Amino acid sequence: MAKKLKIMETVVRDGQQSLIATRMPFEDMEPALALMDEVGYEAVECWGGATFDSCIRFLDEDPWERLRKFREAMPNTKLQMLLRGQNLLGYRHYSDDVVDYFVKKSIDNGIDRIRIFDALNDLRNVETAVKSTKAYGAHAQVAMSYTIGEPYTPEYWKDLALRIQDLGADSICIKDMAGLMVPKAAGEMISMLKENVEIPIDLHTHCTSGVAPITYYTAVQAGCDIIDTAISPFSGGTSQPATEVMVETFRGTEYDTGLDINKLSKVAECFQGVRERALESGLLNTKVLATDINTLIYQVPGGMLSNLVSQLKDQNAEDKYMDVLKEIPEVRNDLGMPPLVTPSSQIVGTQAVLNVLMGERYKILTKETKDILRGKYGATPMPMNPDVVAKIDKSEIIDCRPADLLEPELEKLKEEVGEYAEQEEDVLTYALFAQVAIDYFKRRAALRDKVDPDAIDTKNKAYPA
Repeated sequence: MAKKLKIMETVVRDGQQSLIATRMPFEDMEPALALMDEVGYEAVECWGGATFDSCIRFLDEDPWERLRKFREAMPNTKLQMLLRGQNLLGYRHYSDDVVDYFVKKSIDNGIDRIRIFDALNDLRNVETAVKSTKAYGAHAQVAMSYTIGEPYTPEYWKDLALRIQDLGADSICIKDMAGLMVPKAAGEMISMLKENVEIPIDLHTHCTSGVAPITYYTAVQAGCDIIDTAISPFSGGTSQPATEVMVETFRGTEYDTGLDINKLSKVAECFQGVRERALESGLLNTKVLATDINTLIYQVPGGMLSNLVSQLKDQNAEDKYMDVLKEIPEVRNDLGMPPLVTPSSQIVGTQAVLNVLMGERYKILTKETKDILRGKYGATPMPMNPDVVAKIDKSEIIDCRPADLLEPELEKLKEEVGEYAEQEEDVLTYALFAQVAIDYFKRRAALRDKVDPDAIDTKNKAYPA
């Protein structure tokens, strides 16, 4: 029997986040949305990730209003978002009542599917979000943060997938954020998962290392149900493979998606002008469109590599680049071999830079490194180096679910945001990005009241050129 391949479109979330740092305003997306609604995608990823932060920090857009506009423009298409488990879309763990309320409001405003992941693959950090997603009637997809290294055996992934299924997830995503998965690994992993779990498998990768289209081809032949792609103007490089290319790759085969290439071409035309303007302004840097083989050599995400270069440049220590690259796997091993994804990639990278610049390993520990050692991010896949753990106070180490130590905070947040809140969802915007949210609320009120926003005392950053 023919096995129809399903396509999850990323252009208005991860596609533009990967290539233009999430700076695409809604007005640039809007002309394409009605056309996208006719395509027949499995889902369109339109929200979550860095889009929420970018809306209020750079674009002066209400992220909740953006979501409602997506819902109105694409009534026939399932809308998907990316959620960092107990971190939601922010950079710390939130109490369960805040997580539950955020999930509820996301679904109330139009989200159908929530992709939930934890940087350490600690499922305790996704439990609340999964339960809430199911309780409010949406599809809960749990993502496994893919990486390679000593603990990441076939048994590790099998066990993780079975526990995800037992958690009540409706589907599993293999989230290859660094583009590390080569075709052979994809074929083996998908085959193993299809033999052991009953829920659908979605594969997400990036073209950073150049192997992604071939990896998708092998994965689909092994039984992968869904692949994530980006319409061609915002595909490739650090983004996903092009939607049209993958649709045509499987046309006429038993995996034929059934999607109309002519409709996809019209969607692509809508985004072509956006791409050209981004190139002309420098917002789309050609560096992110290149194949970065260092990703496969050093197993480090492309964005992490560029961040390292920036840190070393600030310290006039660019000559230490290779030393830092060699130090990264050592630090990662000392910290329990976590997948390198936000926030663990930044933590490992910054600590590696410090170790090299200080000339002594762990002479200085960042707050975030200390928190990993304390267990505040959750359990790591491997035990951490006891010599490094010994550098912190043993009384500060926890082994419970980090959120178990948090008191309910929703009511307190409602009090704090006070008169700035104009809708129920504003308390969540404030919870995630407190001062940035207040600055945005002030500008929102000023623009509505036709007051010069420049006269408002905020820290708003200028729009990109």
